[in-house]
Amino acid sequence: MSSHWPIRRPTESAALRSLGRSVRPLPSVPALMAALIIANRALDRHGANLAAHRVVRVAEGVSE
Repeated sequence: MSSHWPIRRPTESAALRSLGRSVRPLPSVPALMAALIIANRALDRHGANLAAHRVVRVAEGVSE
């Protein structure tokens, strides 16, 4: 028995290939700001961090 690390999984490579080909629409800034406000009110630091970074990416025009 030989040890190969990491083990290649065909579904993982297929998922990564399809992700690279797909274009995801960016949400609007008002929707992201609303998500940021909701996360702050819920004291969800992780959600607030994600929403804040998404606002900056959309405002700068960076595609995903």
